[in-house]
Amino acid sequence: MKAIVCPRWGEPDQVLEVRELPAPVCGPGQVRVRMLASPINPSDLFMVRGQYGYQPPLPCTPGFEGVGVVEEGRGILGWRVRGKRVAVLNAASGNWAEQVVIPARQAVPVPDSMNDEQAATFFVNPASAIVMTRHILSVPAGAYLLQTAAGSALGRMIIRLGKKHGFRTINVVRRREQVEELGRLGADAVVVFPEESIAARVMEITGGRRAASAIDAVGGEMGSACIEALAPGGRLLLYSSLSGQPLQIDPRALMTTGRSVEGFWLSQWVKRQNPLRMLGLFRQIKALMAEGIATTEIGATYGLDQIGDAVRHAGQPGRGGKVLLRMGSR
Repeated sequence: MKAIVCPRWGEPDQVLEVRELPAPVCGPGQVRVRMLASPINPSDLFMVRGQYGYQPPLPCTPGFEGVGVVEEGRGILGWRVRGKRVAVLNAASGNWAEQVVIPARQAVPVPDSMNDEQAATFFVNPASAIVMTRHILSVPAGAYLLQTAAGSALGRMIIRLGKKHGFRTINVVRRREQVEELGRLGADAVVVFPEESIAARVMEITGGRRAASAIDAVGGEMGSACIEALAPGGRLLLYSSLSGQPLQIDPRALMTTGRSVEGFWLSQWVKRQNPLRMLGLFRQIKALMAEGIATTEIGATYGLDQIGDAVRHAGQPGRGGKVLLRMGSR
């Protein structure tokens, strides 16, 4: 089979290679999936650079999520999904290949009404958006949620979730042209950083009350500015570090106000959940995708042989949507 291989950590367009590898062998409790498509997520690129929270042994194949058809399954769970199109949740990575073997419980059947592009992006962003806003922060109707990276696929989902559940979003972006675009999507307010002060604009937007909670994907100067925009007792949830820079926190900004800063890593959250709760989350994601709330805009699709162009495109700001790798058709 054909697969993308990372032989050493480095810049994705410089280190990733296309190789012919033996097809993987399906073991007990596993399924072998013929892959159809897989997205290029920031977590994939962080891993290739050697900067992710989990680094597999080298050489490795990237790709944490995707969609494919189960061609072989062993055990009761494997037998039940044989022949079905499934979202492929690969905690160990490895989906940028024509075939992959995963535990059967990580193959989630998707409805025929869901196209391959949405099925390929079924879990990481939708689950992160739902879990952060509904399970961890439990943002109530009428409250203000401040978020960075608001123009990303996940940021857009949070805007749509806000409209559905009645919480208001203040959305931080770097490009002025995104203001009107996110406004059409349903954003309650958009702040252009560093052109505008996050704290001052949040004070203005909220009538001096500040934001009850915030989620940050950037870190550095932008993430640090969000702490100042929190109301007393407010919570900042960190789920990525796109800038590669640490937060700069004045301890008094936390000590005297009761504000808090917490980390969120989806894979660790998943490990703490029981199977019934995960099934409930899968059902919730499917329903929200059917409503058009947890869907992902697709910017471009590439073949495995175009991996250099694909990862360069995925790393560009304002790329217009998620970049997918396409391995085959149904």
